Amino acid sequence: MRTNYWLGMTRDMALLGLESAEVMWRRVVKLGRGGEPAWAEFQLMVAEKVEATLELQHRLLTGRLGPGKTVAARAALNHVRRKVRANRTRLRAGQRRG
Repeated sequence: MRTNYWLGMTRDMALLGLESAEVMWRRVVKLGRGGEPAWAEFQLMVAEKVEATLELQHRLLTGRLGPGKTVAARAALNHVRRKVRANRTRLRAGQRRG
């Protein structure tokens, strides 16, 4: 059982790395184009980082990540992956439009 947990976490962390790399690349391209869309993306990026960090800390301090280290680690990973996937989806859609 424990091996499956760590294999799953390793897979999900690798996927997070790939998804994050795509989001970073799309953001660099958008920022490189400059103008108002780049400034708006920059502001959104900073605000999201602060909000996600505070939300995760609040969940940790209030016990909402679950009991135990492995459950909390899984919940934290899922939290971050949801945020990254939402950005990836938004940035992909924006690229198709413009």
